[in-house]
Amino acid sequence: MIYLELLLTFMLVGALGFGGGYAVLPLIEEQLVVNHGWLTTQEFIDILTLSEMTPGPIAVNAATFSGNRIAGVFGGIVATIGVVLPSFVIVILIAYLYFKFRQLRLFQGVVEGLRPAVVALIASAGLTIFLNALFHTTDNAQWSLHHINIVNVFLFVIGFIGIRKYQLSPINIILLCGGLGMMIYSFI
Repeated sequence: MIYLELLLTFMLVGALGFGGGYAVLPLIEEQLVVNHGWLTTQEFIDILTLSEMTPGPIAVNAATFSGNRIAGVFGGIVATIGVVLPSFVIVILIAYLYFKFRQLRLFQGVVEGLRPAVVALIASAGLTIFLNALFHTTDNAQWSLHHINIVNVFLFVIGFIGIRKYQLSPINIILLCGGLGMMIYSFI
């Protein structure tokens, strides 16, 4: 039964995940952490970290890791199929409609209207990850300066400066902060 639930849950995520990638993360979190209680917030954040570090689309990686955590290897396969299948069908349908109706103002209006919604979804996912990384708690009510994780703030600042000022690649930032985190946390 868990496999069917995983398939349907990730098909829903795949069907509603406009913008893909990071825009899907709040939907996955809502389904897995809030609605089903299959993962804790911390487990979800850990899965997102692994998903970001692993080559491939983050939504597919998150589905694979989540499904594997919830129901083993077959759960990972089922979740991956679930998240990809709706996109596959929808892309084929949209490609057909786009080439048939792309000149219509109504169609162009729909596309323009979806852009701010996608930005909001990405910002929401980013804020959740940001706050959970910087505080010692995953409880939203406990976010205060008392619970701030100084090491993670330091790593965030290093990563942010590396990207914005020195234009380091995401791979270099991941390696740098991962290496620094490994050294710092092994002595704490």
